[in-house]
Amino acid sequence: MIQKDTAFYSEGSRLEATVYYPDDLADSARRPALVVNSGYQGFNEFYPRMFAERMTERGFVCLGFDYRGMADSEGEKGRVLIEEQAQDIRNAVTFLAAQDGADPERIGLIGWGMGAANVILAAEKAGGEVAAVASLNGFYDGRRWLKSIHTYDEFQKIVAEVAEDRRRRVLDGASRLADTFEHYPLDPATGDYVEKELSQVHGFGHPTRLQFTESILDLKVQDVVAHLSAPLFIGHGERNSLHPYDESLALYAAAPSPKTLYTIDGRHNDFMYGDHPEFVLLCDRLREFFDEAFAAAAPVRSVSA
Repeated sequence: MIQKDTAFYSEGSRLEATVYYPDDLADSARRPALVVNSGYQGFNEFYPRMFAERMTERGFVCLGFDYRGMADSEGEKGRVLIEEQAQDIRNAVTFLAAQDGADPERIGLIGWGMGAANVILAAEKAGGEVAAVASLNGFYDGRRWLKSIHTYDEFQKIVAEVAEDRRRRVLDGASRLADTFEHYPLDPATGDYVEKELSQVHGFGHPTRLQFTESILDLKVQDVVAHLSAPLFIGHGERNSLHPYDESLALYAAAPSPKTLYTIDGRHNDFMYGDHPEFVLLCDRLREFFDEAFAAAAPVRSVSA
């Protein structure tokens, strides 16, 4: 895999990024291309790079980047809004389409975790700029998901805290900073994985403003997916207790065809290692999905064409 460190701008913020190329990329070739997006904490260093290592082997150019405010990207630290991350992804599509070696008519999106919702939001806005979308281990109705992982009393407390934080923002000008996972509690298996694999990533675990929770409560991807024009791949761990499998079943029922539902033999991220058989198999299924989705796109052209 060949790596090219770069950057692009998203609504005025400079976002750090990497373009990942296959080792055998010829100067005259335009390859199918993927913007690979991480979840809540949104770091290129981990999941985007992990997917890029496998997908470049399968012939794709990949782009990974840090969302605004994450790692060394510009933007307010601690401000995490789903709608702004979706903007970042749409701008990443525009950037990737302009890169040497990437075919602008064969660009797809991969979104992991919270990024699974982000890519649908971005693709619906981008229209024909995105030819296919893969949403992996996500949640798609924020209010429903928060209710599913909290008791009734816990959820009512969250709603009250979000309302109070809205008043604080309006009257005092700032949302309160809170623990990264205050309203996003990790199940034990995910918590162990995060501590072992993610906690050492540069910038991970920065406190997040409570406005993030309001952004989750407002999330209604199932209402958006009905207008998605691109083929959709939905992958989900069958034993995922952080983002329950029912989230993907509900999204699949709401999505128009063509659509694919792929069940992963795993939880949320217990298989998320570059050489894990389930991860390798997932990348094989993704290659098949994107190859088929891109088949009707314009033929590969040379850069000089």
